Amino acid sequence: MQKIKDERLVLKNLQNIRVLYLVQTLGIIGILAYDLITKGFDGMTSNPLWYVFIITTIVGGYLSMSISVDHEVPEKKPGPYYRGVIITGLIGVGFGLLTGLPNEGTLTVGIIVGIVVFICSLVPYSYIYYLRKKRFEENDA
Repeated sequence: MQKIKDERLVLKNLQNIRVLYLVQTLGIIGILAYDLITKGFDGMTSNPLWYVFIITTIVGGYLSMSISVDHEVPEKKPGPYYRGVIITGLIGVGFGLLTGLPNEGTLTVGIIVGIVVFICSLVPYSYIYYLRKKRFEENDA
């Protein structure tokens, strides 16, 4: 099979892939909605399609981040990395305190929630910071 070199055909192929992805996502959402109605939330989240849907959404989000960073206009150097780490740490501590302070919450649950929120906030921030820094260095050179 030969590689497509005509730009019109490449664009048409990408549009076809987009339509296929949309149909596939709607199918997965439909199956998950059926499981939600018939088996409840626990039945829906135990379905392997739930994991496929979550992973696909996360990967799509990260791919969109790289496009959005390339679309940004500012040409100034990204701020210091530690500032973002401190902010994500404060967000994690805030969520941990909000989870651990109420009567039904425990300190252990609060710490776990705080760490998870910190990591889940730090990973995307680090990726965006890396993309912005890489773009700035390419434009500066």
